[in-house]
Amino acid sequence: MTATDFLDRREHDAHEGPATWGWRGRLRRGTGGLINPRMGAKEQAFHADRQAIQKDFDGPRTIAFINPKGGAAKTTGVLGAGYTFGTVRGGGVVAWDNNETRGTLGIRGQRGTHRNTTRELLEDLGRFKDVYQSRIGDLGAFVRSQGDAHFDVLASDERPDVTGIIHATDFAEVHALLQRFYRVILIDTGNNMRAENWLAAADAADLLVVTSTIREDTGYSGLWMLDALQDAGYVDLKHKSITVLSDPSEK
Repeated sequence: MTATDFLDRREHDAHEGPATWGWRGRLRRGTGGLINPRMGAKEQAFHADRQAIQKDFDGPRTIAFINPKGGAAKTTGVLGAGYTFGTVRGGGVVAWDNNETRGTLGIRGQRGTHRNTTRELLEDLGRFKDVYQSRIGDLGAFVRSQGDAHFDVLASDERPDVTGIIHATDFAEVHALLQRFYRVILIDTGNNMRAENWLAAADAADLLVVTSTIREDTGYSGLWMLDALQDAGYVDLKHKSITVLSDPSEK
């Protein structure tokens, strides 16, 4: 066994440690460790999921949450994923509201001390052109820290006096900037899949998360969207798409 093999073995043994959940954990604590059962299947699966979330990437990853129907839990999914990736991976995560109109990600997350959004960032992109001088701390004037959740939020336009749309080129510039400073980029999309920035997000994503509730019309909307993307020439949708199904009702 080499020194590298000695250290790498921990990657395979980490999920086989002593139990802390359920009757196994209680038995271990009650006997002061004299009886030391291993983790049960659920606890092992939990730790395996954490290891999967913590895996290293060979570059930044972009995940877009999409469904052209409102109320499909896109923003909820982005916030949940931001919290999970942020706390389990330890940061390096940004949630971006790429809504062509007024999205709600900035409202539903922690508000922060400023009201700057994607629109203000686009107006001040020049300060980030010098890759040697610009710093992630400079983005603090535009993103909103989510505190203990360990991720940032870049909100969509919130000014009622601003008109205009975000073009595909605008999306590309902001996306390239976020890729410089973050390892995981979560994109909350709007409901207009004909908008330039919506299509640009779908094209740039490494993973498409089709969010849906248990309502039939919401599920149909997601399937119709995937059919439309496939007909438009978007390739490999089968291998880059997953579904997150939400049931907000207690019943």
